[in-house]
Amino acid sequence: MSVDLRSQVHTLMGAVRSELGELVAFRSVADPRQFPVEGSTQTAHWVRDKFLELGFDDVRLDRTPDGSDAVVGSRACANPDAPTVLLYAHYDVQPPLDDAAWRTPPFELHEVDGRWYGRGTADCKGNILMHLLALRALGDDTPVNLRLVVEGSEEAGTGGLEAFVAANPDLFRADAILVCDTGNAAVGRPAVTVSLRGMVNVVVSVEALASEVHSGMFGGPAPDALGALIAMLATLHDAEGNTVITGLDGSGNWTGEPYPPEQFRSDAGLLEGVQLVGDGSVSDMLWARPAITVLGIDCPPVLGSSAALVPRTAARLNLRLPPGMDPVVARDALVAHLRVAAPWGVHVDVETEAMGAPFRAETSGPAYRTMASAMDEAFGVPMTTLGQGGSIPLCNVFADTYPGAEIILMGVEEPLTAIHAPNESVDPQEIELCALAEAIFLKNYSAVVAG
Repeated sequence: MSVDLRSQVHTLMGAVRSELGELVAFRSVADPRQFPVEGSTQTAHWVRDKFLELGFDDVRLDRTPDGSDAVVGSRACANPDAPTVLLYAHYDVQPPLDDAAWRTPPFELHEVDGRWYGRGTADCKGNILMHLLALRALGDDTPVNLRLVVEGSEEAGTGGLEAFVAANPDLFRADAILVCDTGNAAVGRPAVTVSLRGMVNVVVSVEALASEVHSGMFGGPAPDALGALIAMLATLHDAEGNTVITGLDGSGNWTGEPYPPEQFRSDAGLLEGVQLVGDGSVSDMLWARPAITVLGIDCPPVLGSSAALVPRTAARLNLRLPPGMDPVVARDALVAHLRVAAPWGVHVDVETEAMGAPFRAETSGPAYRTMASAMDEAFGVPMTTLGQGGSIPLCNVFADTYPGAEIILMGVEEPLTAIHAPNESVDPQEIELCALAEAIFLKNYSAVVAG
């Protein structure tokens, strides 16, 4: 039957490019300050209609607490005792950032050197097409019960679906949950993600003076808020680039698939001569240790700056956390570290902007075994396991709400997709083979559960 599925998926791929082009054209950035809400609304209706065509007879748009619409539905199979699989993706996308940096228009699908370019092609509209393709290949012959949720504000990080799941647990109860918002180790190298970083975002504000004062008249004895902030931020890393926040363990080691340093250098776009930082492996630094990044600083720009001391300033910090690290403990350690590091008695305030717990998947159950076999068959290469530096707080909500469910993170993303950056793209082969793996999984999972 999998031979038939392979042929069927390949034949159905003919419609995927045009449909993905339709999806990419919707400007579904879930931030009304940047893009009209109509773009998200149109996308939600498109997704709803496509799953209605596949027999999800109760597909609807449910408004979540952050104001976004989630596409929610279900489809029962002939066997009421069959296991239930929840399919997840999101239809909102990151803003395009600098339009001039794109080689093709961000909200148009274009093929360049065999890859399909456009915002959302990989993250995560390509995964919506993966679900559709897998279900179309199976037709009515799907021996599991299906539930569906495609959310509309994942990239915004406003927690709409997380709150909605907690308030409506019966809508999404399942034996296996396919969170399709990650991807493979490389094109053609199948993987599931078993580890996600948590995160803490804070804004640290520093105040030293009542107002700007002339650097010639007062510079020297008068403290400069920007100089104080720079000194504080410098204490967050040691000379090798390790994150060194007092009270946080920075010595973890990754035991899964390694991330080859040269591949990482290429994937990250390191300039010639620039060194990797930290005293661990790339995998250790990415997936097993805390890492802090300065996301932004309030300061005068070089062009237009004046000879004056800065009276007050602020920085936005992002602390990524490996599995096993409590975000509240990490936040408190970061706040304490910044206060101790503040020089010259400057006034310091630290505001918590967001927190999310890390996640580690259980990999010993029947769903995991079925997916490993399905990916091996689809790709012709054994499935491996990855960590991911990003955070998906919804996974923790699923794990807490459905402690017996197996959560599998997979998808069409891989290191070349450049998600969240200009020139996002997807390899159509990844859509085809991931869809085939999903179809094989849905075909075989019930039998594996039954023993």
